[in-house]
Amino acid sequence: MIPIGDDNSDRRTTPVVNWLLIAANVFVFVALQGFGTNKRFTLAYAAVPAEILIGRDIARPVIVRDEYGQAVEEIDLQPTPIPVYLTLVTAMFMHGGLAHIFGNMLYLAIFGDNVEDALGHARYLVFYLLCGVLAGLAHVMTTTFSGSNPLIPSLGASGAISGILGGYIVLFPSKRVRVIWFLTVISVPAILAIGLWFAFQLVSGIGMLGGQVGGIAYGAHIGGFLAGVLLVRIFRPHPQFARV
Repeated sequence: MIPIGDDNSDRRTTPVVNWLLIAANVFVFVALQGFGTNKRFTLAYAAVPAEILIGRDIARPVIVRDEYGQAVEEIDLQPTPIPVYLTLVTAMFMHGGLAHIFGNMLYLAIFGDNVEDALGHARYLVFYLLCGVLAGLAHVMTTTFSGSNPLIPSLGASGAISGILGGYIVLFPSKRVRVIWFLTVISVPAILAIGLWFAFQLVSGIGMLGGQVGGIAYGAHIGGFLAGVLLVRIFRPHPQFARV
């Protein structure tokens, strides 16, 4: 089930912040990551769970092994020129490839504008960043408890966007979402479209206690989604106050 659009008939504001977030992600991927070819930049600013846990930079080669203990890849962690905790933010704006950024920006474009409309521009930006940071911390935690390699860096807007999906399902559970289902375009309630997405994340995450499987940080997706569900009502302004 792939979303391709939703009902924007009740949206009252222009989603300026959402557009800027999409533009920032694309700019970083194209100009700074060189479409994913600039490994030094990417590995310097990605979030490494072990670095977050100890609070200092780790710059050395890391051997990635499969479940049989065989070496499959070597990652040369680069020096991080900023405090390692800030990589929880910088990692949000980097992606591993074209499919990665396209999928994330598709979800952000479809669901972010309505959440921004409900929260207001400034609140939406803080909400997005906070969900992303909490998703990153959830990934650090689940990596630790699942026994996954804490030296494998993580990156992508998926955690923050998962928070947007969590907020969306609380604010607009009945809003119609157009999805591709078995090569057919149908319209379903948001609670079904997003609910199935979350169920997949939960099942996949539980399968290995929330760590990273196949390059996908399910723990971050689950953590970001739950953060969005819990925080969106706090961030939604009271009706008597103007949106900003």
